[in-house]
Amino acid sequence: MPTYSYACTDCDNKFDIQQSFSDDALTKCPQCDGKLRKLFNSVGVVFKGSGFYRTDSRKGSVPSSSSSSSSTSDSSSSKSSSASSSSAAS
Repeated sequence: MPTYSYACTDCDNKFDIQQSFSDDALTKCPQCDGKLRKLFNSVGVVFKGSGFYRTDSRKGSVPSSSSSSSSTSDSSSSKSSSASSSSAAS
């Protein structure tokens, strides 16, 4: 259940309460019966890293680390193929 923050406009009482999404918002202060307003806080979720921007999924943007790893795998595969051909010749 989410936690909501409220503040009274009359007595400046501030409190948090857990409410279901289907519950109505509180309108009266429990201390002075004054009018309440809902406080909004910053979002607790922060997206970091690649994959969260429109440009990250485009075909033209290839990270530089993947291009260097592909050249390493090419050279290792050519070594293994030449090693197997020399062992076959023996």
